[in-house]
Amino acid sequence: MKRIGFLSFGHWTPHPQSATQSASDVLLQSIDLAVAAEELGADGAYFRVHHFARQLASPFPLLAAVGARTDRIEIGTGVIDMRYENPLYMVEDAGAADLISGGRLQLGISRGSPEQVVEGYRHFGQDPAEGESDADMARRHTSRFLDALSGEGFAEPSPRPMFPNPPGLLRLEPHSEGLRDRIWWGAGTRATAEWAAGQGMNLMSSTLLTEDTGVPFHQLQAEQIQVFRDAWAAAGHTREPRTSVSRSVFPLRTAQDHAYFGLERRSADQVGIIDGVRATFGKTYAAEPDELARQLAADEAVAAADTLLLTVPNQLGVDYCAHVIEGVLEVAAELGWR
Repeated sequence: MKRIGFLSFGHWTPHPQSATQSASDVLLQSIDLAVAAEELGADGAYFRVHHFARQLASPFPLLAAVGARTDRIEIGTGVIDMRYENPLYMVEDAGAADLISGGRLQLGISRGSPEQVVEGYRHFGQDPAEGESDADMARRHTSRFLDALSGEGFAEPSPRPMFPNPPGLLRLEPHSEGLRDRIWWGAGTRATAEWAAGQGMNLMSSTLLTEDTGVPFHQLQAEQIQVFRDAWAAAGHTREPRTSVSRSVFPLRTAQDHAYFGLERRSADQVGIIDGVRATFGKTYAAEPDELARQLAADEAVAAADTLLLTVPNQLGVDYCAHVIEGVLEVAAELGWR
């Protein structure tokens, strides 16, 4: 069995052919799509986070709203750039969103993707320490975030508080029990997957990997997942970790499907350069349902992961994205995943 959810990049464009022409459109439609996905039987509603872009940015108001409008579906991010975050304020936001949803938050975090602006995190008041890279800073923020999520007290109470305090050191509130086990790290390499396992975080394998070993993308991802699981076992964690991969998957069932994605039948893995690093991008899957089932069954990373996130074309609107999710769920049932 696999959990299957959607991952929305939350694009909006003031163009007459876009269903999301404003930030308001994409926020409200993101909530509606999560409701529709839950009704279809999907398992997750995940959202990308990009700053300084016409995309979803501040995730916690959206996650809380989705949590209030749904009952069962997991809600999450893929991923929050920890270079930008105040880790303690983030603990409070995450705790509140998780409590509103009844403990359904699955929070994906990472060092982040290429930025829209130069060193955007500095505009948020986040500066690497002397001798520290921005990636080092992201991991430092992550460590502080994970420590504070534990619920252990660390702050000395005031001798003259406004309200009575419980005994001992104080923790951040609201605290949501169990959220620490539902943090995921977006890993772009096998080394970062191994590091995430050591930290006790679940693995969210990136939509691109900053490695190229000459093997197909899905095999490289499957290797990453195995490295993660081996490192998890070596670390001695007692719970079973979760792993996810993201895919663009489009069952071609209607004339509209063919018009939008028929040309993607010829899609193939791509290798390019991002931030001066060689990176591998996975292909798009677009085919009739029977052929699509055959292709997905041969994807080694999809087979290895317990969670599949479908990247949806949110600018085509809620109804069409729900149509895509429904089609993939039907293919998943044929494969025995549901």
